[in-house]
Amino acid sequence: MHTTTFRTATVADIDAIVALVTSAYRGDASRAGWTTEADFLDGNRIDPQVLRQDILRERSLVLLVEQDGVLVACAHIADEHGAGYFGMFSVSPALQGGGIGKLLMVEAERIVHAQWGLPTMRMTVIDVRAELIAFYERRGYRRTGVFKPFPYGDDRFGIPLRDDLRFEVLEKPLGAQP
Repeated sequence: MHTTTFRTATVADIDAIVALVTSAYRGDASRAGWTTEADFLDGNRIDPQVLRQDILRERSLVLLVEQDGVLVACAHIADEHGAGYFGMFSVSPALQGGGIGKLLMVEAERIVHAQWGLPTMRMTVIDVRAELIAFYERRGYRRTGVFKPFPYGDDRFGIPLRDDLRFEVLEKPLGAQP
């Protein structure tokens, strides 16, 4: 039986977080899990300087999940304009489908609602990710029909392998049953 713990990231965790996030989304290693973006994005998934800013700014934190002291999952949560933001959700590819991600989402939603008093959680998902959107819908998120452009030309967040990428905003009310 593994000991699973949550903790808040510090700047000392940046290298380990970058490695985890990259393993979940990029390259051949990511293909072991179902969250891979390797078919439509290459390059970086996360920028260490942006990550450092997310760790240090007010009402923003990176929540880590460790099993027996080893980093296995993470997510960034923040207060953005009076709503919770959930992003950078990553689970080690070998452990995807085992429930760690669901536990992490519940804890992130708890912090945003109970500690920060925010009524809603939002996220952006690349809209071609139908399987991922369905995963979030099963957890109470709904498609808003609001789209944001993909940052083409900003290689800090990846090198697109296709020209039709965009983000859709998903939203979930907190404190109520889905």
